[in-house]
Amino acid sequence: MALANLAAGARGSEGLAQASLPYQQALKAFFRRRVEGGEVDDLVQEVLLRLHNRRDGGEVSNLGSFIFQTATNVLLDRRRRDTVRKRQAHCELEEVHHPLDELSPDRILQAKEQAAVAAAALGDLPLRTRAAFMLVRFEGMSYKAAAAQLGLSVSAVEKHVAKALKHLTSRLQEHDAPHRPKPGFFR
Repeated sequence: MALANLAAGARGSEGLAQASLPYQQALKAFFRRRVEGGEVDDLVQEVLLRLHNRRDGGEVSNLGSFIFQTATNVLLDRRRRDTVRKRQAHCELEEVHHPLDELSPDRILQAKEQAAVAAAALGDLPLRTRAAFMLVRFEGMSYKAAAAQLGLSVSAVEKHVAKALKHLTSRLQEHDAPHRPKPGFFR
């Protein structure tokens, strides 16, 4: 009977949130039947937060019904949000899918060799091509700003950057080719 009196007098957010505390176990059971176990506490917390933030100040005559209607609304809002965000298409972040990139001595040596090949390839480029590439890729300039600085058209800068990328890619692939195992090598 004390709870019924408290519910009838639950005005404002503080009284309503305080009066709802005895319903927590029932809310947990309600959510356990509808969602995975790891999300139950978050949903109960969301219901309590909504009750706490209720600002209209109207009197609640049936607190139990009001709390479970709020819980139903929390579930509906969550399902709408999951649909919009395509939650079913998400996958867990697992170590198997994203292994650590270990800094082994071999990996460090390989990176140093690749950096040396890239630097040498940049040195092979004509001056304007190298300058356009450096401004756009290393300095982070826009093509338009690089064109203004070099006294070239935007189209010319785009062509120089494409030429530099093609040359760098070719040289890095040539360098990596001897390191790749040949087909049938391990048979």
